[in-house]
Amino acid sequence: MRLPPEKHPKIPQSMGARSVNNLDRALAAVCAKCPVCRHARKTQEGPIFSFVKKVEGNLCPFCQAYERVHGRKSYQSLSIRASERDG
Repeated sequence: MRLPPEKHPKIPQSMGARSVNNLDRALAAVCAKCPVCRHARKTQEGPIFSFVKKVEGNLCPFCQAYERVHGRKSYQSLSIRASERDG
């Protein structure tokens, strides 16, 4: 049985839900300008999209910060988020 982060004895409370700080914003800005991630957000298909979705999003600190700051994965289209907000 796995415990949620807030109840796990070895994980500090601060690691469960992290607030966004200036470092996160700076790292997310790098991801926003990254040509690989920009291509994945724009095309939503192909080998680059698959790479960002399956590999880079889990390893890249810039992609992880992008998700914390913007509330969506680094490969998700910007138009998807706008439609969720309007609808």
